[in-house]
This record gives sequence, structure tokens and C-alpha cells, in this order.
Amino acid sequence: MRTTDSWKDYKVIATGDGEKLEDWAGVKLLRPDPQVIWHKNRDLKKGVDAFYERSGGGGKWHFNKKIPQQWNVAWKGLKFIVKPMGFKHTGLFPEQAVNWEMMQKLIKDAKRPIKVLNLFAYTGGASIACASVGAAVTHVDASKGMTERAKENAKLNNLNSIRFIVDDCAKFIEREKRRGNKYDAIIMDPPSYGRGPSGEMWKLEDNLADFVALTKSVLSENPLFVLINSYTTGLQPTVIANILISVFGAGNVEADEIGLLSEEGLVLPCGASGVKIWKN
Repeated sequence: MRTTDSWKDYKVIATGDGEKLEDWAGVKLLRPDPQVIWHKNRDLKKGVDAFYERSGGGGKWHFNKKIPQQWNVAWKGLKFIVKPMGFKHTGLFPEQAVNWEMMQKLIKDAKRPIKVLNLFAYTGGASIACASVGAAVTHVDASKGMTERAKENAKLNNLNSIRFIVDDCAKFIEREKRRGNKYDAIIMDPPSYGRGPSGEMWKLEDNLADFVALTKSVLSENPLFVLINSYTTGLQPTVIANILISVFGAGNVEADEIGLLSEEGLVLPCGASGVKIWKN
């Protein structure tokens, strides 16, 4: 399990009975988490500013006090927008900081221009982290709304080296392949299920291996890394490692769970990540 202690504006306070209590720069939110099947040792709703309650096939936020519609959290000099949104999301996955730190170090240590392709890029946490240390980033996501939020995050950090693309990721790669465009690093955070802007269906267990193989066609002759992250429950890190090895070859492949330490002394599991690293 890899965790990070680099957050000052975010922490997990307590967990239990399917919920996690978080502090986002002083705003306390209570959200569902399907991994939390252990019992809580306190009333998690006591003193929260807002909580998300599931109902039927959806759910909604309940606000105990007036909080900003959106606000910022800081991480190592970078800023990100936080906003309670549909389906319990806030627009940021703090556990990814452990990957941001790793990618930043690899980019800085490369001591050469690095082109990064961030696929299924959401609101741009990884894009911002990589661009902030000098990488030229292409950010691709099928959601126009999430891409607009990513642009806001980039503007918040005065970053102008990110190219934003709203598109189906597989179709974008096919076009880049035809154009002959190459990237030194590829990041992907594919959903369990999804649809592209033209109704393209995506199912992780059916499509991931072929998709990763497709990305090899746009990898440069002097690659730096390929990182796969997944929140799909039950997808083991070894599966990610095996896909990376089968596509890019053995050697310098690492995969593990990622998580967040809570103030109560527990580790909250937050999916799995795997990375293939090439030595400069």
C-alpha cells in the first residue's frame, strides 16, 4: 500500500459503516465509500458541514450549514478547486498525490523536455502536477464539463502548457497515431464503465488490455513512464502489472494499492496503480 503525507489542506478524519469523514481545508464532508465495511467508533455526522446520502439509484447532498459553492485546497504550492457535485464527487482524488509526487520526480530527473499524454484525465490533477514541473501535457477526457474544470485548475495555477481535448480517448489515440505524434509519458485513469461523446461504450475488464496496447503506438522511442490507475473494486494491482508487462515488457514495473491514512490510525484503500518506468 502506498500512501502520502504531503497534504496540509486535506485529511481523512474517521471512517466506518460505509462512510468517510473528510476535512477539505476546514470544510468537513461526509461521503459514502463502498470499501468501508468496518464499523465506525463515533457518530460521523456530528459536526459535519455537509453529507451525501444515497437514495435509490442516485443520491444528494445535505448541507448543515452554508458553505462556499466551491473553494480551493492547496498541495505543495499547487491549488485545486473543490466542489460538492453529483454522485458524491468533489472534483479531486487526494490519494492521487502519491502518484503526482512520483511523476514529478521522474520528469524532473529526466532533465529533458517531456511530453505527457493524460487520458481519462478528469479535472486535471495529474495534468497540473506534471505541467508544474515543466512537462508539455495533452489532457484528454470525454466530458466537456470536467475538462472545463481542468481548465479552471490550470488557470488557478497560471499554467499554459496544457493542451485540452474533449474526445473519446481511443479515437484520439488513433488520430495521433495517424499524425505520427508521440509522447514520452502516458497516464490513464479509465472508468469501470463509461460512454464516449458519441455513445461509445467502455467496460474496463473488456477494454483495458486492448486500450493499453493501443497507447503503445503513440509512445516515443525514448519513453519515460506509463502509469495506469484504477478505482474498479476487485481489480488487483497484479492485473495492472501483468498488462503493463505484456504490452511494454518486463523490468521496472511496479504495482500496488494506493490509500489514505486516517486520523484514527486506519488506511482507507483507494484503488490500485501500476507504472512501467524506463531508465534514462
